[in-house]
Amino acid sequence: MSGDILIGEHVRTLDGRFRLSLPPDFVSTLAAGGSGLVLAKERPGCLSLWPASTWKPRLDAAIAVLRSKLGAGVWSTHTTGLQELGRLLSTRHHPVRLAGRVRLVIPEGFRGFLGVAAGGDLLVVGAAVCVELWQPEAFAGFIAAEMPRFGPRLEELIG
Repeated sequence: MSGDILIGEHVRTLDGRFRLSLPPDFVSTLAAGGSGLVLAKERPGCLSLWPASTWKPRLDAAIAVLRSKLGAGVWSTHTTGLQELGRLLSTRHHPVRLAGRVRLVIPEGFRGFLGVAAGGDLLVVGAAVCVELWQPEAFAGFIAAEMPRFGPRLEELIG
């Protein structure tokens, strides 16, 4: 991804086939690396869209840690935990393509997690390193919980 950060909030409507048009400035930043895009489940009511060149190293690192721990016998008594992580790694992300350079189709397995019906509105939010797609009530709850910490976080970041 380029040095640009993704900032902004846009309201979009899912059409009858679960497609939405992304803001062109978000698309140009996400697509700058030319590596494709990955849609990921973040939290109920929220999906994130990443450049594949950013997402793949994160995924590869997580898999490498699991392999290392499995090889070292760390997971020998924690099979259930390993299965849970494996399930989440398997279902959490999906490569996607944009139609017409700005239109995203929400894959079937991601629609219920997002919680926005066809014809419903959602928020497209720049989250600095990725674009997030939010069910409006879930975003309102997230912002209400996080906004009190915004000032101190910003102050810590910029010193």
